[in-house]
Amino acid sequence: MFYKCNTNGIVFVNFREIVKTNIMKKLVLILTLTFLTLTSATAQNGSMEVSPYLGAPVGDADPFGFNAGATFTYYFEVIPRLKVGGLVGFDHFFGRDYRQRGIDFDKADATFIPIAASAKFNITDRLFAGLDLGYAIGVSDAAGDGGFLARPRFGFSFPIVDIYGYYKAINYSWDPNDGPDHWDDKYNLGSVGVGAAFKF
Repeated sequence: MFYKCNTNGIVFVNFREIVKTNIMKKLVLILTLTFLTLTSATAQNGSMEVSPYLGAPVGDADPFGFNAGATFTYYFEVIPRLKVGGLVGFDHFFGRDYRQRGIDFDKADATFIPIAASAKFNITDRLFAGLDLGYAIGVSDAAGDGGFLARPRFGFSFPIVDIYGYYKAINYSWDPNDGPDHWDDKYNLGSVGVGAAFKF
């Protein structure tokens, strides 16, 4: 929090919120340009997958009820059966009321924008394993500054869609009390769930 004086008295300016708003605007622009680029590239080479998913939170998950989101991935084949590419997405953890140490809490939702490298290997024509590694950018107060993202996947491959199960982990920092004594508290938030990747 920063204090600035003017003729009407003291004005409270929360630079953290201003910075986060500017980051959000830039992210929307970057994601839009990325999506258009991937769509254009898909028409020429490689393949694109759009994947909604739903999961149950694990790890430091008491404040959250469930997790949902979607990813947009562009792949190109480097060797037979192995594809690599880039991923962007939207990841949302729904907050819930919970009780801890005899105190009732009402947790806000946590929203992340994952940006990651992605690899996918077809073990057989019908079975595949995948791994996403990158950074989940926090774009809501409860998501803090974001953090490292890892998401292994395993599933079944079909001509137009893949069905898979996943485990996801996000190691992030969050300041629950907005004060220096509580800055950079570390959390390991994750989810276990299922998804469907539609191929284009």
